[in-house]
Amino acid sequence: MQATVIDDRPDVAVLRLSGELDADTAPKLHALLADLLDRPVPRIVVDLSDLKFCDSVGLSAFIVSKQVISARGGWLSFAGANPFLTSLMGTVGLSRYFAIFPRVEDAIAAANI
Repeated sequence: MQATVIDDRPDVAVLRLSGELDADTAPKLHALLADLLDRPVPRIVVDLSDLKFCDSVGLSAFIVSKQVISARGGWLSFAGANPFLTSLMGTVGLSRYFAIFPRVEDAIAAANI
């Protein structure tokens, strides 16, 4: 898995993931999210458009991060999930826990309302 902050504004950071997020690559995601969580009010959009696979360890990283973010008054949302990831999040109930948008721009616009 590759993880890159592609847009780092004062009000929101966009994190693009690509490849496969699993037990082997989750530590890299944890480290990057930890850096983004260091903000006073973290607001993060995770661009999933290039992520092909995610297992339970990857989902767990998102859940833990969301708990920390929410406690600080921020938010974490997803954009661009492929049909597999959309189905996976729906199956495990995360589509009720996370905001999921078709595009990054939609997630940022919804946050600015």
